[in-house]
Amino acid sequence: MIKMIRAIHGWLGLVALPWVILLGLTGIYLNHTSYFLGLLPGSSYDEAQFDQWPAPQKLDIAGARAVAAAVYPNQQLKQRSAKRYHGRNVAIFDAPKGRVIVALDTGHYWVKTRFTRRTFDPSGRQIDFKIYWTSLFRYLHSRGWMDSTFGTWIVDVTGGLMVLFGLTGIVLLVGGRKGKAGGDSAPVIKVNRSNVPRPKRITLDD
Repeated sequence: MIKMIRAIHGWLGLVALPWVILLGLTGIYLNHTSYFLGLLPGSSYDEAQFDQWPAPQKLDIAGARAVAAAVYPNQQLKQRSAKRYHGRNVAIFDAPKGRVIVALDTGHYWVKTRFTRRTFDPSGRQIDFKIYWTSLFRYLHSRGWMDSTFGTWIVDVTGGLMVLFGLTGIVLLVGGRKGKAGGDSAPVIKVNRSNVPRPKRITLDD
């Protein structure tokens, strides 16, 4: 019985280990966000350069929608009521896979997802990339995965596995102590020396 519980205990730890490490690392980050943000790569692009762009493209709402449609073709776009972003006049469009924010005065635009933001110049060339580290780690900590495919099931199952891991560990600890107290150690074989043949003495000639 103890051997079976020991095997279950080991497999539980092995299966849950990747998500235990993930939950531990993301938990440490969330508790010390200000420290770790200084170590992770971030965006240093100065958007004031938009105003000195050599070939700005002023856009109206229709032109901005065309930009968003080029980013997310064949997806339904919904315009948001907000008209300012980073201090600029913009048109904002939501698509099922992300959001497009178009600067109407220069033609630059941002493409945002849950965890990233990409910045493009009027010609469509990417000029900046940013990861929202806090959002990413908070989501991983609560979901255990990069998207909502599994909901919270991964974290819930990991929690259940760790509960079973703890319970089987207690059983092994208590069972091991009882075994020692009850004398469940390996049997001692007694040897009668009188039955053991003695080696013959060998005499060498000179």
